[in-house]
Amino acid sequence: MGRNVLVLGGTRFFGKRLVQALVENGDKVTVATRGETPVSSGVSHVKVDRFNSESMQKAFTDTKWDLVYDQICFAPNDAKDAIEVFKGNVSRYILTSTLSTYAFNDKPNKVEKDFDPFAYPITYGRKEDFDYGEGKRLAEAVFFQEAPFDVVAIRPPVVLGLDDYTERLHYHIRKVANNEPIGFSEPDSNVSFVDSAELAAFLLWCGDQSFTGPVNASSRDQLSLTDLLTLIENTVDKKARVEEPGDDVESSPLNFPASYYQDVALAASYGFEFSQLESWLPKLISDIAREENLVKD
Repeated sequence: MGRNVLVLGGTRFFGKRLVQALVENGDKVTVATRGETPVSSGVSHVKVDRFNSESMQKAFTDTKWDLVYDQICFAPNDAKDAIEVFKGNVSRYILTSTLSTYAFNDKPNKVEKDFDPFAYPITYGRKEDFDYGEGKRLAEAVFFQEAPFDVVAIRPPVVLGLDDYTERLHYHIRKVANNEPIGFSEPDSNVSFVDSAELAAFLLWCGDQSFTGPVNASSRDQLSLTDLLTLIENTVDKKARVEEPGDDVESSPLNFPASYYQDVALAASYGFEFSQLESWLPKLISDIAREENLVKD
């Protein structure tokens, strides 16, 4: 008999992959969403407004879980609601956080201690009260300072995949293929990426471990934005047009102001070895280009 697992969110992108992996693992899986997107086959479904404390209480009071994955916690009040609902009713809680908890500064290589949620001052509010990074920082702080159960905060960087609903990589492939300008201020900045399938595999793996606290989750190496465009150029056989963002040039969704990447030595010390970018990124670029008919067979 598998574990009793709740996934808050989990209907798209790497969350959907995680749900599928849990089912294949033999776990009894319940997905909790507002009900706007169909859930995967083989799972139970609970309708809930994640951002409403009364809805959370109504949905989960008197429930018991071996493991909870929270894909849709964006603010300190979200974390506070979860603690109130799940205290005494969950063994392990895995929060999907973000690289954006780290500040842009002169230290581009981010390790987990660069943001310490155990000492971060807490201010309460909902996601509309904070920018994305601050909301996640505060959510982590609430969990690690106040939760009476074990918590892990997974900090991925930019997640890429065929099924990425934000289509960040798709955007750049289309721009290069169509000879359209791409707005980069610092194209030589190095950034981290992680494959959506590998991130889902890491999340699944974390459910079987005993460590707690924050942990980075990305491919082991980094790539400059210029080198990313070179990979795309080699696939679509076109030259990228890189220009300074402005009134006539849209800023790229990957337009980082400086190098900003992760060290994943901590994950490796726990026993999970992330792959190198070369093992999946060129193929993903090719797959997207072919799917969109931007390259000849």
